[in-house]
Amino acid sequence: MTNRERTVAALEHRQPDKTPYHIEFTIPMRERMAAYYNDPEFEKSIGNAFSVLSTQLPDGWREVEPDIWEDEFGVRWNREIDKDIGVVCNRVVTQDTLDAVTFPNPADPRRYASYSSARTAASDQFLLVNLGFSLFERAWTLCGMEELLVAMVAAPSFVHRLLDRILEHNLTRIEHACAHDIDAMLFGDDWGSQRGLIMGPLMWREFIMPRVRAMYQAVRRHGKYVFIHSCGCVGELFPELIECGVQCFNPFQPEVMDPFEMKRQYGDALSFYGGISTQRTLPYADPQAVRDQVRRLIEEVGRDGGYVAAPAHAVPADARPENVAAMIEVLQEQ
Repeated sequence: MTNRERTVAALEHRQPDKTPYHIEFTIPMRERMAAYYNDPEFEKSIGNAFSVLSTQLPDGWREVEPDIWEDEFGVRWNREIDKDIGVVCNRVVTQDTLDAVTFPNPADPRRYASYSSARTAASDQFLLVNLGFSLFERAWTLCGMEELLVAMVAAPSFVHRLLDRILEHNLTRIEHACAHDIDAMLFGDDWGSQRGLIMGPLMWREFIMPRVRAMYQAVRRHGKYVFIHSCGCVGELFPELIECGVQCFNPFQPEVMDPFEMKRQYGDALSFYGGISTQRTLPYADPQAVRDQVRRLIEEVGRDGGYVAAPAHAVPADARPENVAAMIEVLQEQ
């Protein structure tokens, strides 16, 4: 089977010849692994199942000051420490300025220019379009996390207006992306902390759920698969996410949910992508413990499909290279 065929089988809850997998790295960890393998292009030989496309503008990020990067919405990110994403350091939207703020053009053809050749270039790969910061995250990056959470209580009409503008923007991106020969869309939107939902379940249902349902159903109408990435302890949402149209959940953090119990409870309706511990196992275990964890995930969560093996996030800088190598070996040797 090709990686695309394996992934489709897994998402359809059929047993593939081996569990598909996909490993991503933070910038510093990629440098460490390149040194470990003595190969700056080591990622090409891993065997990743996905070819990941973006909906961002090719010039959507620009460095406006040393280590200060501005995205296409005008949000500025301080990357002095975190080189991959950074920390928001400005405020684009307030309750008074929302109507005057101009969003970037979601129909700009440059966003999708690479899609037409992507299938030919990666014919055996599963084509996954990443729409990051897709709703809650886009809202708080624009107006501030504390400001957004307070407004959910004190100024709900502002939150609804802001989220509706983001939804309208995203639906256009979805229509343009899904018009191409892709396989799935991955929505990035972190709703959780390590202890539970940031905004709580009632506000998630009021502000987030109707809009993610609209986005997920737009993808489903095109016959594409729906992936959601949400860090944190959000397992209580699984029944509602399934209802909204989610087919695959990521990052499947073992620190905040039991992968084996989640498989037992939701494995008939939901597939999982992730599960290999980046907080405990990859940084602090030894290679044999890594091998044991990865094999158990493949054998139990991957039984009868429904699983894409992966670290529970891009591999962080504190992971031990020998542990990462042990993980890769097990995945490749299936």
